Amino acid sequence: MGIQLLEYAARSGVEKFVCIGTVCSYPKFTPVPFQERHLWDGYPEEPNAPYGLAKKMLLVQCQAYRQQYGFNAIYLIPVNLYGPGDNFDPHTSHVIPALIRKCVEAKALGHHRIVAWGTGNASREFLYADDAAEGILHAAEHYNEAEPVNLGSGEELSMRELANLICELTASPEVSSGTLQRTVRPRRRWIHRRSRSARI
Repeated sequence: MGIQLLEYAARSGVEKFVCIGTVCSYPKFTPVPFQERHLWDGYPEEPNAPYGLAKKMLLVQCQAYRQQYGFNAIYLIPVNLYGPGDNFDPHTSHVIPALIRKCVEAKALGHHRIVAWGTGNASREFLYADDAAEGILHAAEHYNEAEPVNLGSGEELSMRELANLICELTASPEVSSGTLQRTVRPRRRWIHRRSRSARI
């Protein structure tokens, strides 16, 4: 779909195209915090690679169209998003809606603990959907370069901190170290103080 949108936007004389990428495009072992210059330093994490590589090819297309046709296409890479309209399905949701659902259900059923994946030490960076929309609009108005730009909060949160925060906000049971199951990738933080987004 993105390929066709870019093609027909260029053909139709669209003044500017804002393409939204994914953090899944970054290599599996990218140094933390993520910087845009590391985007091509390796293969993405295997479960996300098909999606991540497809999105990264849109960056290549944006840059090629800029070079060949003078088409003003920019490419933004948002971090993990959350907010209204999120997916709360227990089998397909991401960590924030999954934990919210676990906490709300545990409270309703009178349970004293929830089970979450990982040791609690892994960390991620999150961005509220409304803040992401604001960042996208800001870039649309002020950024006109070919290079990709990370879009995030710049704040790293451990899974233990996140789980405890959601438990506190939903007045639900706490998460103890004994209830955290399965290790997830250690650290993921995208925005660096020298990131392009800090200069826009």
